[in-house]
Amino acid sequence: MTLSDLQIASFKKAGYISPIRIADQTQGDYCRDQFNQLEAREGREKSMIGLLDRHMDHPFIWELATQPDILDCIEAVIGPNILLLATHFFCKYGGSSDRFVAWHQDVTYWGLEPPMAVTAWYAVDDSDRDNGCMQIIPGTHAAGIREHGKSAQDGNLLSINQEVNMSPEQEKTAVDLILKAGEMSIHHGLTIHGSLPNQSDRRRCGLTMRYVPTFVKQVNANSMGIRYHALLVRGQDEEKHFGEMDPPSFK
Repeated sequence: MTLSDLQIASFKKAGYISPIRIADQTQGDYCRDQFNQLEAREGREKSMIGLLDRHMDHPFIWELATQPDILDCIEAVIGPNILLLATHFFCKYGGSSDRFVAWHQDVTYWGLEPPMAVTAWYAVDDSDRDNGCMQIIPGTHAAGIREHGKSAQDGNLLSINQEVNMSPEQEKTAVDLILKAGEMSIHHGLTIHGSLPNQSDRRRCGLTMRYVPTFVKQVNANSMGIRYHALLVRGQDEEKHFGEMDPPSFK
């Protein structure tokens, strides 16, 4: 899979591309079934935001994060030498009307220099406005890192309750990233985004896969006090800013 020149130009201008079809019906059903099994083992509470970097012990996540079609898209916007920084499930359940994701930029508290990353958001379930799909404010990546405060609203799913203040006029420009299961969006790590509560009776689960070019390094721990264990998933890593780590081995 390759992105078109128009899609790449749109990413540079707007800071995102959506939707991109990644999985067919069979593949999408397999991924959802695998997540359902993981969810059943770990429980709903942990499955909301507690499933981080499970590509290290679950083959279906590693297979998705290294799928050539996804990496082709990432390469088109950050270049041929790609590290997988992290994976993270975000799951909002029907009836959990207070759970939302505040406006934020991904890289603000990741400690990266330069602050360059791309997030691929894969829809395990259909994601729409009713069940709290992601919303993007186009073009906001161009202004660099914005100051973040704390959200005054209960239910923010972000790690340290961070939120960037947006005016009502800015919020009116937000775009809903409506995805069918098996589709994904990609967005620049500086693009301001968030999501509303799930007002439906359906689950909304997505897997975020974070990628950086190999020239990026981590100069500070992230918001959770963690240093990333990035894995080379395409190209060459001449800089080795994250050291060398073997990919997961599944038997």
